[in-house]
Amino acid sequence: MSTILVLTSSALGTASVSNRLVEETVARFRSRDPGLQVVTRDLGRDPVPHLTFDSATVLRKGEATNDAQVAALALSDALIAELKAADTVIIGAPMYNFGMPSTLKSWFDYVLRAGITFRYTESGPVGLLPGKRAIVVETRGGLYSEGPAQVMDSQEPHLRNLLGFMGITDVTFVRAEKLAFGPEASEAAITAARAELEQVIENRFEMAA
Repeated sequence: MSTILVLTSSALGTASVSNRLVEETVARFRSRDPGLQVVTRDLGRDPVPHLTFDSATVLRKGEATNDAQVAALALSDALIAELKAADTVIIGAPMYNFGMPSTLKSWFDYVLRAGITFRYTESGPVGLLPGKRAIVVETRGGLYSEGPAQVMDSQEPHLRNLLGFMGITDVTFVRAEKLAFGPEASEAAITAARAELEQVIENRFEMAA
């Protein structure tokens, strides 16, 4: 039985394009696999706390000495358990000020733990979660995948690096860009992203057959 971990991170709720595209993607997966298990984290509505002295300390050392550290360690363990159980991770990532939402970054801060999701070796860090697949749905007001603004993209490279650091290297990025270029450009971008996501899912199931 397959398990999908869904992470949405928009602050806009039902008005969010990334949330909508992720929801449609999950529905397509369910239609192909009725027994699919789906675990959802809406980080926009229920954010993972940003790091504090206590949480940063306990996530580095792994030994809690007060209630705040106990809570932070328990949350990290729960998030990592969800990630480990998933075959596929679907991430909704709108671009906020050229990067990912801080709520999504906080999730990574809690799951990137030495000795658990990655380890250091003499030849460099090694991810401990290989074999997983990720689909990242990126939404952007402008055009950042090419052209003069490409150098300002701190979203996709950062996400690729964080996932890869844990050994998740089978990553597909689907972008809906130019959403702020007017209704026609926005609708065209969403339509193109839907078509690309549908093809990604089709390819996944063909490979598994």
